[in-house]
Amino acid sequence: MRTVVALLLTVLLIVAALIAVSYVTGTNVLSGRQKPESNTIGTTGNVDVNAARERGAEVGEKVAVAAEKVRESAAEAALTSKITAKMVLDDYVKARAINVTTRGSTVTLSGTVRSTDERQRALRLARETAGVTSVVDQLSIAR
Repeated sequence: MRTVVALLLTVLLIVAALIAVSYVTGTNVLSGRQKPESNTIGTTGNVDVNAARERGAEVGEKVAVAAEKVRESAAEAALTSKITAKMVLDDYVKARAINVTTRGSTVTLSGTVRSTDERQRALRLARETAGVTSVVDQLSIAR
């Protein structure tokens, strides 16, 4: 369930980043077409170029932060998916009973397993996954 939520959050952040890029550049990111030019409207007064540059820099920073969050979320979702897939393919681990969550490169396993051997196997599968720096064990053994 958390994997689905993580994937949906990742997709949402990607869509938000694409919308922000489309808005800033004035192009349709998906098709590459620019918006048609409207009639030019005259302005009165002076335009503060420095203020416009500062505002553009602020928007650029916000887009960069959003893109970084999307990248982190995608990396976390990828680790979670890799570990879950390993458990599903393993004959000794009941993957449906184990919840895998990822924060950065730290993976947390929670849920109930049938035996100490199954617990050790699940922990080993998580630790052996590329990109994992530590595994938090919150597994309990069914009595």
